[in-house]
Amino acid sequence: MKWTQIDEKRLLNRSFILGIFGILCCLIPIIYFNFNLKTMPYGGFLNGLGLGAQLLGLSLAVLVLRKRKIDTVIKEKSKKMVLVLSVALLFFILVQ
Repeated sequence: MKWTQIDEKRLLNRSFILGIFGILCCLIPIIYFNFNLKTMPYGGFLNGLGLGAQLLGLSLAVLVLRKRKIDTVIKEKSKKMVLVLSVALLFFILVQ
């Protein structure tokens, strides 16, 4: 099944899950460095995984926005998701 044939609500749900997973993966190395815990050997890997998950979630939310004939409620949720994920992505890129 193609990504364009999946229901909008399902795509937004996947976008939300990927966004939360990406934000949590990016937060873990920052918490380790700020609280002076032991060095984290795979901090860069977690950060890259988190940024990739956020990019994938952002692309899914944009895919929902580009669909035709969608409900206005879903369109507004998708706009909010794009805004939140883009700000989070910019923040985590600038922090590293």
